[in-house]
Amino acid sequence: MRGQANEIGNDPAPRLFRVTDYGAIPDSGEDATRAIQAAIDAASAEDGPTVIELPPGRYDLYANNASKEPYYVSNTSSEKEHPHPIKTIGLWFKGAKRIHVEGNGSRLLFHGKMTPIVMDSCVVVEIRNLTIDFVRPTISEMRIVAICESYWEVEVHPDSYYLLMDDKLFWTGEDWSYRGGPAQEFDPVSNRTWRVPNPITLASHVEQMELGKLRIWFISPVPITRVGHVFQMRDGIRDQVGALIVGCRNITLRHVWMQYMHGLGIVGQFSENLTFEGLRLAPDPSHGRTAAAFADFVHLSGMKGKISINDCLFEGAHDDAINIHGTHLRIIGAEDERRIRVRFMHPQSYGFSAFHLGDEIDFISASSLIPYATRHVVDIKQRSLREAELTLDAPVPRIIGDEDVIENVTWTPEVSICGNVFKRIPTRGILVTTRRKVTIENNLFEKLNMSAILIANDAVSWYESGMVRDVQISGNRFVACGNGNQPVILIQPENTVVSVDAPVHSNVVIRNNLFELDGSPLLDVKSTNDLIVADNQISRNGDMGGEYADSQEIIRLRACSGVEIRGNTMGDKAVAIVKTILMKAEHLAIDKGQAAIIRRDHEDEI
Repeated sequence: MRGQANEIGNDPAPRLFRVTDYGAIPDSGEDATRAIQAAIDAASAEDGPTVIELPPGRYDLYANNASKEPYYVSNTSSEKEHPHPIKTIGLWFKGAKRIHVEGNGSRLLFHGKMTPIVMDSCVVVEIRNLTIDFVRPTISEMRIVAICESYWEVEVHPDSYYLLMDDKLFWTGEDWSYRGGPAQEFDPVSNRTWRVPNPITLASHVEQMELGKLRIWFISPVPITRVGHVFQMRDGIRDQVGALIVGCRNITLRHVWMQYMHGLGIVGQFSENLTFEGLRLAPDPSHGRTAAAFADFVHLSGMKGKISINDCLFEGAHDDAINIHGTHLRIIGAEDERRIRVRFMHPQSYGFSAFHLGDEIDFISASSLIPYATRHVVDIKQRSLREAELTLDAPVPRIIGDEDVIENVTWTPEVSICGNVFKRIPTRGILVTTRRKVTIENNLFEKLNMSAILIANDAVSWYESGMVRDVQISGNRFVACGNGNQPVILIQPENTVVSVDAPVHSNVVIRNNLFELDGSPLLDVKSTNDLIVADNQISRNGDMGGEYADSQEIIRLRACSGVEIRGNTMGDKAVAIVKTILMKAEHLAIDKGQAAIIRRDHEDEI
């Protein structure tokens, strides 16, 4: 807030811009896209602070009259998947400064595949008290009402339009349709969701019993499910996002309810100081839909300053709830003594500016993920959508590995994720890799299908950087998260050269949490120095399966050092078995009574 106050200074009272003064008519069903954009443009042209007000009501926004601008967005789609990066934008803030958008509880209803909000090169913008939804969400939903020997009977949600052609089911919307793609199954009794094969593509044929009620036939065997379960299906192409914040500073979203987001969710890209407070990223229970996001809820790439995500609800995604990371670019050549050429490697990340003049960069070994040189960028030449040439302030290191990468050190944020609730997530709750301080406190993680928290870092798969240096995980409650192959907390850098003397991550404290294990281990940590697991309450319901079934350890440590396990309280069934790999006794300090068994694998095993 200090940074925002300094930029606002002693300005006069903000000027008010009502969208109704520009032609928007709430609750009319008329297209308000141009009227709302006109109010945004007028407010953005002011020198002083402004307020854009939406009087209460429903506002309809249509793709036909929306702004259409090219934006390349991290972790979305490849050139092959979606060759045209045009975003169809509902509310477009370009270069706006000191704007407060007051929604007054209004509901923006979008028609067509759209990106509801884009903030580009904005400073001190706050959007609050607003609900966003789509007339036709691009996730289609159907509920199982009967299961027979050769078919299911299903009830299609009224918002999921469809067409039967040659006994095949096609999901349809405004100028789009699909048949196959990713699918999830949702159990409303347990409030769990998980990924499954798409039943529509498995079906031999589909017939309509009456409008909205279908009989889906299968060649034996019929997929296993239960009456009441809901199937959620989508096409998998991330051609839009829920909101895009790019090149901005001091941005706040407060009390915004995103009932549905198409493509990736709220995306921050090379922006500074973002605050998300009191967001509700979840469907409206009264509408009967069960999914609110086509992929991640929040995805932040290449940020700096402070990221604060507080008191939010994350429920009903198709991928991770929060992912915060940088991007490793591969070094593909040294042009001369001070110039290197670098390349975006993952198919779904390219085209955006990953460097600025003066940025500090680290040279990173792809095999060990350890930095071996630091330079600053003094010139940038974009050679293509995937390649850039960087001129450095000092000579290029003499030896560079064939697959080594660079990380932009300047664009690494401090992160605070506190007081949030995570439910109905098929994958992970929080992914975070940044070398600055990370605080994960007082959150509830309930029945996430994979690890509640993942700290990775890789230079071979997603190319998501980087190392962590200060992580505090405390005061959280983890209820039945993970599975037999994935622990509740997973610290798993993807280094292939593994040594206790070359840690990737360091200074991770897991303290004063409540772990309610249900068939999954608590913790699996690799290549980490200075790890403390202390004063946690641990209970376990049932034995573990998957890769942990034989050993039954709840903590697995590989090539870690400076590890302390102390003061934890364990229930009757939570027998603390700790397994170490590539470690010696001196690398682990464990209080008496904290482990029933310590298994040590051979030091040369990985």
